[in-house]
Amino acid sequence: MDVLSSMAAISGYRAVLSGAMALPQYFPMLMTAAGTIHPAKVFIVGAGVAGLMAISTARRLGAVVEAYDTRVEVKEQVMSLGAKFVEFDLPQQQGAATGGYAQQQSEEFYRRQREQMAAKVAQSDLVITTAAIPGKPSPRLITADMLKLMKKGSVVVDLAAERGGNVEGTEVNKKIYKDGVTIIGYIDHPAKVPVHASQLFTKNINTFLLNMAKEGELRMNMEDEIVAATLVTENGEIKHQGLREQIEKESA
Repeated sequence: MDVLSSMAAISGYRAVLSGAMALPQYFPMLMTAAGTIHPAKVFIVGAGVAGLMAISTARRLGAVVEAYDTRVEVKEQVMSLGAKFVEFDLPQQQGAATGGYAQQQSEEFYRRQREQMAAKVAQSDLVITTAAIPGKPSPRLITADMLKLMKKGSVVVDLAAERGGNVEGTEVNKKIYKDGVTIIGYIDHPAKVPVHASQLFTKNINTFLLNMAKEGELRMNMEDEIVAATLVTENGEIKHQGLREQIEKESA
């Protein structure tokens, strides 16, 4: 019943295809009579559902893939898909990620992360960023200065564009060119795969509703953590913690 995961998987798949179509070179290594084509280098930031799907898709197309995530526990998952896991020297992470989203970190954490990420970005032909934080702007991971270090013709696909983007200069639902680099900020990736997006979404919603239906009747059990976490209002009272906190913040 996890809509986020099913749609994120599509986004990760489509991000690689969008990047490959915008990249002025092949993904795989090819040995031809006209010469040898070296494989594209792909760097994926974030190894959640979208990131892992992006890794597997890029690998199937023949790219050399590296991935980074603040959670070292995903290293095994990244390596199982044939990618190299990149580790940076950073302050201890402030808690674990939840619900498929990144965990917000301190500004010092992001500053040191950007410093070490610059070298890796500069070596890449395609960079895909996936870091999103629920209810808050996406963390800025790639700056304009970092883009200047990339090779001309390189591509960045920003899957966090809807909340400001992980990349400085990202524009929602647009493909722009900055300092010789293509930045793709599309947020409608599932809509580009309507058949399977609809199939998965339907299964998610059907499972969610059946979880609350007993003997043909809708019965909401508030001791069920799924029901409790998704209930927005009841009898005029706001039950959803995230919404309640946002309203209190805006009215303060």
